[in-house]
Amino acid sequence: MDADSLALAAPARSAQVRPHAPMPRGLVLLFAAASGLSVANVYYAQPLLDALARDFGITRAAVGGVVTATQAGCALALLLLVPLGDRVERRRLMIVQLLVLAGALCVVSLARSVAVLLAGMLGVGMLGTAMTQGLIAYAAAAAAPEERGRVVGAAGSGVFIGLLLARVFAGGVSDLAGWRGVYGCSAAVMLALGVPLWRRLPKLARVAQEPMSYGQLIISMCALLRSDRVLQTRGVLALLMFAILNIFWSALVLPLSAPPYQFSHTAIGAFGIAGATGALAAARAGQWADRGWGQRTSAAALALLLLAWWPLSMLSQSLWMLLIGIVLLDLGGQALHVTNQSLIFRGGEQLHSRLVSLYMLFYAVGSGLGAIATTATYAVAGWHGVCELGAAVSLLALLFWALTARSMARAASRA
Repeated sequence: MDADSLALAAPARSAQVRPHAPMPRGLVLLFAAASGLSVANVYYAQPLLDALARDFGITRAAVGGVVTATQAGCALALLLLVPLGDRVERRRLMIVQLLVLAGALCVVSLARSVAVLLAGMLGVGMLGTAMTQGLIAYAAAAAAPEERGRVVGAAGSGVFIGLLLARVFAGGVSDLAGWRGVYGCSAAVMLALGVPLWRRLPKLARVAQEPMSYGQLIISMCALLRSDRVLQTRGVLALLMFAILNIFWSALVLPLSAPPYQFSHTAIGAFGIAGATGALAAARAGQWADRGWGQRTSAAALALLLLAWWPLSMLSQSLWMLLIGIVLLDLGGQALHVTNQSLIFRGGEQLHSRLVSLYMLFYAVGSGLGAIATTATYAVAGWHGVCELGAAVSLLALLFWALTARSMARAASRA
């Protein structure tokens, strides 16, 4: 058993085991599909940055701020909305958030000024994130303890595939109906999703151990973050990992839309299909974490993230090398993300929404920093500068894992 597994055996994080019926396969697929469709809204802007820059007169160095506004919405959702799942009935919360998300997508689609665009992106980031992470916490609470890694892994794979295929959808629809059509179409999809969610999501008892006001719920997150070593370590790894992914995906549209390639948005978005292949291959990471292989899976995933930047740096020489790099990058990212979530969800169900909220706060910070850093780097140093930045952050993540793995192993031995 590795250090993460030993740390999770501490009394402060003792699992509350109670009987559950196995989750039907159809419900697992619904959680995965709904999570993927929800998170896709947060990432539609990435392959559309050049179109947004032209329409609103934003420079290429500053257009990453559109993505950063979305990530700011993610952070607000994680602080203020996602924890509500530990206090109120989850199914009703999901439906209300879905309706508000559809409204925010309509605002973006109709935006005529930079201020309205950024406000709409902020709302899409908030509600898209609240829906996605609320569904993952919902799935974890509804699953039997012995299948939780598998169910969370499936939902996490849905998120990752939704994140990647968002670029394919955004590219294809924008070539047919413009970037505004992307957000209008997504609003209709989200409204249609409300029907199966209302009919199929299970009703769960309120999971809080005792009545807790909204203010107490939010304040309790600080104490949870201070006391949970696994959450701290896995959160920092998530911050670095999502910075790495956004360094790549936020910059990719810039060289591929310029000479000599001059690809359409559809062609650029299609590169996300290669990443989806890697995400599907990493779907078993949650099961490996359940078997006590969390550290080994993490080491392999981080090594893949670092290795991926070598073929990615050869974009000007070969598109095949770009495809290989995308598969490696997203395989490593998905394996690490699923492992992280499987480990942090070992606590009681009454903590699931706050745990995923705190964990994903690290993600939001990393994503925002990665997006703004990569567009600024590209403006100064081009694609090779972006690859050097990504490789440096990947190496930092691997070194952090190595240092914390040793310290957690020593702490477990002393305990």
